[in-house]
Amino acid sequence: MANSKFSIKTIESQNIVVDRLTVRSYEMSIYLVELEIGNRKGLVYQDNKPKRFNSSQDVRNAFEHCNILAAQMLHESPYDEMIGNPESAQADSPLPFSMG
Repeated sequence: MANSKFSIKTIESQNIVVDRLTVRSYEMSIYLVELEIGNRKGLVYQDNKPKRFNSSQDVRNAFEHCNILAAQMLHESPYDEMIGNPESAQADSPLPFSMG
């Protein structure tokens, strides 16, 4: 699967079919969105930076006109790294994410 950058401007101007939308949840209300469309996968960008969403509802609003076939949320925490522990052995656990 090829790595891509998806422009939020392009997404907002087109009716796109998204195979999988992944909301990457970080601390302090930071959400990034990764899309899988066909054989392309990558983050959503605004200009030259990853597009930051401030809530799960911001994500829903931005993609409400798209046809989302599957959606999930991954919560990523930097706490182990911040306190000098090795990276957590726990694998990411995707949770269902409702777009409605």
